[in-house]
Amino acid sequence: MQYPVVIHKDDDSDYGVTVPDLPGCFSAGDTIEDALAQGAEAVLCHIEGLMIDGEPVPPPQSICFHKSNPDYDDGIWAVVAVDLAKLSGKSRRINITLPERVVNLMDRYATAHGATRSGLIAEAALAYIAHRED
Repeated sequence: MQYPVVIHKDDDSDYGVTVPDLPGCFSAGDTIEDALAQGAEAVLCHIEGLMIDGEPVPPPQSICFHKSNPDYDDGIWAVVAVDLAKLSGKSRRINITLPERVVNLMDRYATAHGATRSGLIAEAALAYIAHRED
């Protein structure tokens, strides 16, 4: 799952990261690279908290969707990729049957986007549930 983030920096501070799609999710780092890594970790923790509380996980919107928000005028836009298979909760092995072509498509997509098959399935399930709860 890829969430757009806004990086901002005041003269006397670290680089701050805000995740517009996840209100209350933010992070910081000494460098832009560190801020992005910390931002990805913050997104995972935030999503896990939502799931623990039984709240829907908001799907990521595009950067273009958020660009018109004046709160982000002075920021640098980036994207953080998170693999939902890395959530710290207990994993549960399941057995599912899918057409081989679907599995091949999933594996190619996951590999191209730095994810795993399990992470992709988790992301798809959360997006489906969030869409249905709208």
